[in-house]
Amino acid sequence: MTRLLTVLMMVAGLSVPAAAQEAAAPAEGAAASEAAPEAAAAEEEEGEEEEEGTAATAYDATGKFDYGFSGIMARDNRTDLAPLTLASGQPVAGGNYTLKSGGFYRIAINADGSQELALSGGDFFRAIWINEIVINDIEIRPMGVHSIEFDNAGTAIISFVAITPGRYTLSVPGSSGDTQQAVFNIQ
Repeated sequence: MTRLLTVLMMVAGLSVPAAAQEAAAPAEGAAASEAAPEAAAAEEEEGEEEEEGTAATAYDATGKFDYGFSGIMARDNRTDLAPLTLASGQPVAGGNYTLKSGGFYRIAINADGSQELALSGGDFFRAIWINEIVINDIEIRPMGVHSIEFDNAGTAIISFVAITPGRYTLSVPGSSGDTQQAVFNIQ
């Protein structure tokens, strides 16, 4: 019995919004044409009251977020980071990177082809929004990345916006040395 009452109450609760939408919708035909002039008259009266009283308030956020016409993705807002290096026996990065959340960055990853190497860092890639990855003048706009692997010599350029604050690493899979990783601190 209680299950039946519960089901009936759920059905009644779900049908109320639908009934309210049907009642609010104007009727077809003559009733619809009668409702339109009334709505227009009401809008005119509201407009007259605004003119007599105070003007409508407009909120403008240009002072805080004035990035220009192209927004945050403009070249003027982009910071080029020191490149990462993938070479057998060489350190990946010269030091730690400190990034600001909301900042637009570009970093090059250079591989010399001395060994098949990759950079892996799922946590880092989830903490940023990748605008594009450029490889041999081919632009890729991925939904997500976990790692980048180089079989031969080449360069990949990643442009991204740092999002989630924290400490993240990009490291060569299977390596344990501190020189085989790049540390990114997003503030």
